[in-house]
This record gives sequence, C-alpha cells and structure tokens, in this order.
Amino acid sequence: MSRNQDSKGKGKTSGRGNANSKTNSSARGNAPFNKKSPTVNKTSSSPRSSNPDEMRLNKYIANSGVCSRREADENIAIGLVMVNGKVVTEMGYKVKRSDDVRFDGQRVTPEPPVYILLNKPKGFATTTAEGKGRTVMDLVANATSSSIKPIGRLGRNSLGLLLFTNDDKVVQKFTNSKNGVPRLFQVELDKNLKFEDLKKIQEGFKVEGKLVSVEEISYIQGESKSQVGIKIKNTGNTILRTIFEELNYDIVRIDCVAIGHLTKKDIPRGHWKHLTEQEVNTLKMI
Repeated sequence: MSRNQDSKGKGKTSGRGNANSKTNSSARGNAPFNKKSPTVNKTSSSPRSSNPDEMRLNKYIANSGVCSRREADENIAIGLVMVNGKVVTEMGYKVKRSDDVRFDGQRVTPEPPVYILLNKPKGFATTTAEGKGRTVMDLVANATSSSIKPIGRLGRNSLGLLLFTNDDKVVQKFTNSKNGVPRLFQVELDKNLKFEDLKKIQEGFKVEGKLVSVEEISYIQGESKSQVGIKIKNTGNTILRTIFEELNYDIVRIDCVAIGHLTKKDIPRGHWKHLTEQEVNTLKMI
C-alpha cells in the first residue's frame, strides 16, 4: 500500500506510520486529495520512572485546553481528576497518552481533534485489535499520530465510507440511539426485492421482539430491483443483514455511500482525507 494522502487537517503522523502530516498520503493509491471514584491515589512514592511516552498529569490536562498547569494542579489536589477510573491527587503523577484521563467526569486528551474519512475497500476488518489480518487502521496508518478509532463498523467485505476521530463528543453523537448520524448504503441482494417487502422494511417490523426500523429505503433508479438505497442511524451494518435475512434475502454487496452530508466524492477506494473545518462544523450540527 502506498501512503499518499491529502493532509488538509491538522493531524500529525500516525502512531502506525511515519509520514509527515503536511505531505499527501494514501492508503493504497498515490493520487493526491484535494463523579468521583471511591479509590483515591495518595501514594507518597515518586512519580512513574522517566519515559518519553509519558507526561506529567498537569501538563496533559493543560495541553487539552481545559485550564492552565497551575489550575490543573489545584484541580488535581481537590480530586477532580481521574486516571483509568481512579482519582489521582498526587502532584507530578505521570500518564501515558493511552491512559483514560477525565476532568470532572469528562474525558480529556492532549491531542488536537482529528477527523478522517476513509473510502474502505474489501478485505479489511474494522477493528483496532492486533492479529486480525489487514485492518482499516492499516489504511489510515499515515494519517495522524493521534489515537483515532473508527466510528461504527463495516464488515470485512463491505465497502464505503468510514469515519475516524479522537473526538469523544462526535463519537457520542454517532452512537446516540435517538439522534444518531444517518448513513446511506447501497445494498445489492441476491434477487429482486419485492415491493411488499420494501414497504414492510419502510414501515418497520419486529425481529425477535425488537422493532427494526430504517430512516428511508427505495429502489435505486436505473438499476434492477435487487439494488436498493437504505438510510439508517445505526453505527454498524449488522442491522442490514438482520433485516434482509429475516425476509429471506441474501446480501451480495454493501457500500456506505454517505455519512450525513459527507460523500465519497474525490476519495477513490482505499484512500482517505482529513475533513475540512466546514465539514466538521456541519457534522457537529447534525
């Protein structure tokens, strides 16, 4: 895989790659693109041993933009900061970037927010775990050094758009069951979808006692009736297989063609791009 990609965003090089964020990078091609825990840490021992991958807790908080280092020390002292589920009041305590640091209950990170949109090809698992063969993390390895994760899932053989970020608020927006972000899929079935089944999906029906519903569904104009467009707010595509298997259809192909207002325009398969400031702002307003 080549590493050429657009770097309009402010990300740095990835923890899994070494490309400079100001150079174009790509996954496979080389075309450029335009309240408090009862357990309190009060140990009197010295902070963790010196490690270039660690930083003082007050600096970590200050770098996140929450407050100054002096104010961070004051807030640490009164127990407003938790690290990996435990309140820490020790001055000079050191943390790793991978630690879960929370200020007054809200997770903070010293990294700038990063938003990366990938046009996923077949054959890549949507996971951050090691030992799973080729994963989507390999495709965005040179996008940023920030600890990004994919929002939702696309099956290994599913195609299309997948959004990565380290912004917990955006992740929460996607995973909110009531106000999630809509995703549009093109689905190809093993046979034509009967009109009565399309209406049934449109109206919603129960599977194992649970209501299954979609935002929209329609035949794709100019294509056979085995191809449909379907919009859902669910973050995974398992619901699509649940719907069609219940009605005795097999899915041949799944392609996510839009996430909210974001489309695959100018992002060839296997490539990614940083979202523009305008795209991020619009995403947050959905």
